[in-house]
Amino acid sequence: MGQNSVRGEGVSSGAGTRDAASERSRAEGSRPKSDTGDAEPHARDTDGAGRDTDGPGRDADGKGPDAEDKGRPRRKGARGSESGARRTAPRRKRRVLRWSATVLAVLILGTAGAGYLYYQHLNSNLETDDLNLGDHRAPAPTPNAEGQTPLNILLIGSDARDSKENRKLGGAKDTFGGPPLADVQMLLHLSADRSNMSMISMPRDTLLTIPKCTDPDDGKVYRETGPRTMTNESLGRGGPGCTVATWEKLTNIRIDHFMMVDFSGVVSMADAIGGVPVCVDKNIHSRTSAGKGSGLKLKKGTTNIQGEQALQWLRTRYGFEDGSDIGRAKAQHMYMNSLVRTLRDNASLTSPNRLRKLAENATKALKVDPGLGSVLKLYDLGNELKKVSPERTTMTTMPFEYSGSRVVPKPGDAEQLFRLVRDDIALDGKDKRKKAKEKPSDDPAAPDADIAVQVQNGTRTATEPPVSGRAGAVAQLLAAGGFTKAAPDTATALTEARTVVRYPSVELEGDAQRVAKSLGLPLSAAKKSTDVSGVTLVVGADWREGDKPEKTKKQDDSTPKSADALNGSDKKACMKVDPNFTW
Repeated sequence: MGQNSVRGEGVSSGAGTRDAASERSRAEGSRPKSDTGDAEPHARDTDGAGRDTDGPGRDADGKGPDAEDKGRPRRKGARGSESGARRTAPRRKRRVLRWSATVLAVLILGTAGAGYLYYQHLNSNLETDDLNLGDHRAPAPTPNAEGQTPLNILLIGSDARDSKENRKLGGAKDTFGGPPLADVQMLLHLSADRSNMSMISMPRDTLLTIPKCTDPDDGKVYRETGPRTMTNESLGRGGPGCTVATWEKLTNIRIDHFMMVDFSGVVSMADAIGGVPVCVDKNIHSRTSAGKGSGLKLKKGTTNIQGEQALQWLRTRYGFEDGSDIGRAKAQHMYMNSLVRTLRDNASLTSPNRLRKLAENATKALKVDPGLGSVLKLYDLGNELKKVSPERTTMTTMPFEYSGSRVVPKPGDAEQLFRLVRDDIALDGKDKRKKAKEKPSDDPAAPDADIAVQVQNGTRTATEPPVSGRAGAVAQLLAAGGFTKAAPDTATALTEARTVVRYPSVELEGDAQRVAKSLGLPLSAAKKSTDVSGVTLVVGADWREGDKPEKTKKQDDSTPKSADALNGSDKKACMKVDPNFTW
């Protein structure tokens, strides 16, 4: 590509207010060490006739989008809308995790300074798309005592078959030209103090509600779906910005950026990286009697894999553990951890030619939001990410339970994991929980009758719908208690674990604390936020009924066991091989 593909705007050679000279200095003069992760797409399992046998989001007969979507203009990197049709044949499979290639791309770009002209060339490789296509945003996180805020990036792996390479790698000829699916989704959370990093992957066939999304290319509006729509269908409803909106609706976590990669992009980067050590506890050959499987063949113990073998490892389902995509996800986590350590420790990766190849492949492979739409911005992000050591990196899978052949967020555990990320609590358990400060505002509160309070319904959780009419009921309670200017916001339904009072500026801090105190909440429940225009009470899941919120209990800040956490420094991790696939 000779031009950055940006919706409605181009990407300049610079970023922000930096001038060309400073950018040139950054591009030519800095070569920090890189630490990264990678994963690989896999060809769809087929029945031998090119038909997808494990691809949810497609009809069983292999048909693509509904008739109403036919003829829709296509844009590079996405293939139109998804009508919500899902395969009827039950299965418990998930697509290969291609997210870690995106992590790799971010981290290596910080090491590839090869001159200003080359920097401009890399910029032209990047494609951008809108960040969020929904109507509502999750609230921005509250800065810590030092004024720092966490960073949340959604990594997306697309199954698009929009090019010769992607069709060859993806197979399933009956799906060529159909809408893409977000078959890999992982949230990367970088802590506010940059001391730790957490990742949450979501199974591709998680059933949930996809919010209303508007395609900025043609203005097509996709109305909100029912609660049993698979999350991977979000990508076909206007682009990656709808996948971002879906995550924010489910988790109430504010997402700052997204990065998306497809089959061919992952493969090209895997070839450029070189060998990565992986381990199996038995000899393995991933091949069924019917000819299915990745073809991976390794001896017991540790082997350095690259190229085609790396692709096979990351595709393997048959032969790992119970043969499901849960086992495959574990293998990909292990590969990513090993890759991070390899890129940190391997001096050969400082080779200019190797780095140039990695940077070239990475920028061609990625589609990002405008906030990451230049190499300089990716360089800055890489510098932030590399501050975290493997020891403080934790990878998890969203806790789930089966609903037929699909999955749904596991009650309690899924929301617990989301809350830890929202509250910026490290998933490795190594953070010391700081006690919330109870400092009264220097600005005295106005009389109760003079405080205008907007009431929002935040009683929705990952597993429960919002309580109907809750904002109006609580507004009436406030009015009866003296806050006569309390009024409900009936157009907003949020997800908030604990009831909170938000205010936009210090002049209203005292008023917000007064509202919190009247409800028996701690002063720390009053939080400054630029997402509100006045004192705003968000009724949380702790106040689904009754006249007062539930009393705050000592919270369990441990990562649920069902999240299957893996620490980035674990060098002893070894995949368990199904005895039926040994040789």
